[in-house]
Amino acid sequence: MRSFVLAAAMITAPAAAQDSSFIGEYRLAEGPDVGGGLLIRDDGRFQYMLAAGALDERAEGRWEMRGDRICLTTESKPVPPAFEKGPLIEVEGAIPTLLVTWPNGEGVPGVDFTIGFASGDPVDDYTQYYGWTMPEDDKRVPRWIEVREPIYGVTAPRYELTETDGGKLRVIIVPNDMGIVDFEGACAEKTERGLTLHRTEGDMRFIRLGRE
Repeated sequence: MRSFVLAAAMITAPAAAQDSSFIGEYRLAEGPDVGGGLLIRDDGRFQYMLAAGALDERAEGRWEMRGDRICLTTESKPVPPAFEKGPLIEVEGAIPTLLVTWPNGEGVPGVDFTIGFASGDPVDDYTQYYGWTMPEDDKRVPRWIEVREPIYGVTAPRYELTETDGGKLRVIIVPNDMGIVDFEGACAEKTERGLTLHRTEGDMRFIRLGRE
């Protein structure tokens, strides 16, 4: 939270100011393993951040009053992360059945997947840094694979494997603006101690600093 306040203080506000009782600094009213802040500035801009385990979020943009609520819009509009199929690469001398990496080739752990076959039940598991490889005693050849990044909710259409794939797949996560929240008119209303921000993912309660 301290770094958020410092970063906010370093930004110079334009001369034109706006008046609203929402203007001020807030902290997320959750914890102890979740931290976050919201700054409503008098120049019509806002800044937001959240840290919850492996999830980090941030956003900045403009705010406007709609009746007795304040509504936030991220600027510029973030480009969501995406999956794309990439060329197979070896890990520790072998090509895994499934490997999820960043664009630089570094493996990404914790990506959920489902592998389907011509017969038998699909396999559900999650990746490690070195990917995931079919057990030696399972001789089936994967026919399709679905991947899901659970922290930021990144998904991709099912990958249908062809004969040239050889039952193996490498998927690259293209981060783009991963972690930047697309507030598109997300609105907040006042509470006794601060405000409640209504998001698609759920409500977030903030306490105004100086009123604790």
